[in-house]
Amino acid sequence: MDTERKIIVDIERNRLRVVVSHGEDEEIVKLSIPEARELMSKMQDAILDYDQRKQVRID
Repeated sequence: MDTERKIIVDIERNRLRVVVSHGEDEEIVKLSIPEARELMSKMQDAILDYDQRKQVRID
């Protein structure tokens, strides 16, 4: 059983198609360019926040 996670991003005519596969499960999301930019910004913010939280030590 293959449980590797894969993320594929393709360009359609006027949308971006994001396919997230995990094992036999697959989710397809089609985003307009503004939606994709918003997602990219939110992902970047979340990753930066995560990196900052990782560095905070709680004693």
